[in-house]
Amino acid sequence: MARLAVVGVGRIGGEVAYLTSVLGIADEVVLYDIDPDLLRAQVLDLRHTGLDLSITTDKSGIRDADLCVFSAGIPRDPSVRTRADLLTANLPATRDAAELLKNFSGVLITVTNPMDVNNYFLCKKTGIPREHCIGFGGQLDSARFGLALRERNIGGLPSVLGEHGEHQVPVFSRLDEPVAEAVREEILNGLRGASMEVIKGKGGTVFGPAYHIVRLIRAVLSDTGEPAICSGILEGEYGQTGCSLGVPVRIGREGIREIAEWELDAGERAMMDEAGRFVAVLCSGAVS
Repeated sequence: MARLAVVGVGRIGGEVAYLTSVLGIADEVVLYDIDPDLLRAQVLDLRHTGLDLSITTDKSGIRDADLCVFSAGIPRDPSVRTRADLLTANLPATRDAAELLKNFSGVLITVTNPMDVNNYFLCKKTGIPREHCIGFGGQLDSARFGLALRERNIGGLPSVLGEHGEHQVPVFSRLDEPVAEAVREEILNGLRGASMEVIKGKGGTVFGPAYHIVRLIRAVLSDTGEPAICSGILEGEYGQTGCSLGVPVRIGREGIREIAEWELDAGERAMMDEAGRFVAVLCSGAVS
């Protein structure tokens, strides 16, 4: 069993705390939020399950957690065109999280958008080893890619690298069959707007992100080297530095065990380079 800290217990953070508790993944939960009414409500709601669960709101307990999920900040709504547009709004919450994570020795999972930038920021500002800083988004993007492929009867393992945003890189070159350029563009455009229909209809995505975050938590704790697409701090991988990008990794108790460098086609390599340049500029501005 494990101690899980959740910084930001709104829609996604609260759902992750709930799922890890009812599934028996965590038996100790540290919850933190700047909204005291929301925090108390989430604690009570969890306690009302009747589970044998240790719950605390003492923020000093964060540094001793096995994992911490950072999901605080302002979520995307229909007025926000891209996830990157949330940087200015959410950087204060990320700075606060960096203070809470001083001397943290566990594995950090960053969810708050723009996730890639926030993951990089927290790594650099806290001194947490890069292997322990996992950005969440690639699993969700890959699941959406899989839906688009199945609708078109295209086989293969769906994987989306790059930025968790406009500069995402669906990997068509590793599928079971060639995919025409026009179909690639159609799918990419659909992926870029995949979350907006959910946001417009119910105010935000919850089930998809929470499910995949909990899978990621379980992968860390099981320490089996499970493969996943996650955002990692790059130091030369894929020719990128100074940023965090979605890449194929193996997950274990120490976080990112390894980053696999896939052979991409020319178009995918160009998109990956563009994603790296875009995110690196944002990262540089955030940490300066």
